Amino acid sequence: MMSKGGLKRKSKAASEIPSSSLADMAFLLLIFFMVTTTFRKEEDRQVVFPEAEATEKLEEARKDVLHVFVEADGAIYINDVRYTTEQVSNVIAPMYAENTGMVVMLRSDRDVSYVQIDQILKELQAAGAVRVSFYTNLEQRMSRERR
Repeated sequence: MMSKGGLKRKSKAASEIPSSSLADMAFLLLIFFMVTTTFRKEEDRQVVFPEAEATEKLEEARKDVLHVFVEADGAIYINDVRYTTEQVSNVIAPMYAENTGMVVMLRSDRDVSYVQIDQILKELQAAGAVRVSFYTNLEQRMSRERR
């Protein structure tokens, strides 16, 4: 039997997704993300790190390490922002609540008094940061081992 127009229409949709331009789209997306991404540059701190005879390398992912810098004059920097000793627990507590596996890396100048380091450690304890590590100078340790 013939339908009214004399021709039968096929109403099938294409079963394949055209893939001829997928590589072009992927390349354009890659260029877009490379152009729009900004990388945060950390500021250099004038800190002379203490030496240690024996240390261990920290095997944590970079996103799980929070660096706290303490300069020789006692200035404390967290994420390149200066804070007082009393502000440390208020700043670190919310960060530690988001990531309980975070390690606080205390990068202190060797001339900072132990009294100030003890105050910072008490603030870290009040913030709930239980994983605290001290940074030492690796180059000086390695040159000492070669002697």
